[in-house]
Amino acid sequence: MNMIKFADEIGPLKIVHIYDPHTKLKAVLAIDNVACGPSIGGIRMAPDVTEEEAFRLARAMTFKNAAAGLAHGGGKAVIEADPKSISTEQKEKLIRSFAMAIKDLMDYIPGPDMGTDEVCMAWIKDEINRSVGLPREIGGIPLDEIGATGIGLAAASKVACELYGISLGGARLSVQGFGAVGKHAARFLAEEGTVLIAAADSKGTISNPKGLDVAALIKLKDEGKSVTDFPDGEKGDADAIINIPCDIWIPAARPDVINKSNVDDLDTKLIVQGANIPITLDAEEILFTRGIHVIPDFIANAGGVICAAVEFHEGTEKQALEIIQEKISGNTRTILERSIRERITPRAAADQLAMERVKQAMLFQRR
Repeated sequence: MNMIKFADEIGPLKIVHIYDPHTKLKAVLAIDNVACGPSIGGIRMAPDVTEEEAFRLARAMTFKNAAAGLAHGGGKAVIEADPKSISTEQKEKLIRSFAMAIKDLMDYIPGPDMGTDEVCMAWIKDEINRSVGLPREIGGIPLDEIGATGIGLAAASKVACELYGISLGGARLSVQGFGAVGKHAARFLAEEGTVLIAAADSKGTISNPKGLDVAALIKLKDEGKSVTDFPDGEKGDADAIINIPCDIWIPAARPDVINKSNVDDLDTKLIVQGANIPITLDAEEILFTRGIHVIPDFIANAGGVICAAVEFHEGTEKQALEIIQEKISGNTRTILERSIRERITPRAAADQLAMERVKQAMLFQRR
């Protein structure tokens, strides 16, 4: 492992490779920086995860937690497995095995991410009594059930539309990744008057320029079906959503879905990043030169980790929802006003804000 390619002035603190020959667990845990407090970050389960992805996601969590003003640093874990093809029993064995492997790594607090959920967090709590995003029955604030990340995306969109002169009422919305994050973002933005014209999942895209019924589409997804099973719209492959003109485009799936090879296909005014690292940095630069505004992931999608931090410190669901909207609205305004004032990308403004807070916290550490 070549740590040189990752290391910089703030991290990573440690990268741990985990293998259990009995359960066939293969995982990587990246703990990036804990100057602000013990790291919080989700466990991602996918068949193609890598060490680099773990680190990039951990760094995004460092910045996300710092920007949100949380007393937590950034970490992330990835487990190499396909959650769609393994049995519940196999998944439980992997999660419990992972929990025992990180038992003594007290500077990491695991939470749910793509491929894991509140049930997984309950298994971890049962093993090591340290996780967030738990089921309501054991004291958790169910992030996916209340749509914590979606609430934050709607709040960020509202502020961005105000600053950039985009009318939220009647705005055409496309959501790439109509899952736990994307469907709630669509729901909350529909309450603000947006019109969902396109949605995509791993099976394909459904679109209708007159608008899709958000409630009906969510019901379909909750039944375990694909958006392509929705009867009222035009069907396309999963990438078709990139080419559909809209006003607000929300990527809420995997990393790097927009890159130099397809960035010119986007026709939108505003991108609000629901997924972590969904657009490469060079693609963000291209979008900026084209006048397309991009709200960075760790600013816009911090609702889930804010909710998790409130849960960890024994706050209530009501407090979590209020804090999500307050922090994300405030941070979105701060970084966009800096971006406009200094003529830099929103990403550069957000990085400056987060880095300033992390470095300030590091001053209090023993040297």
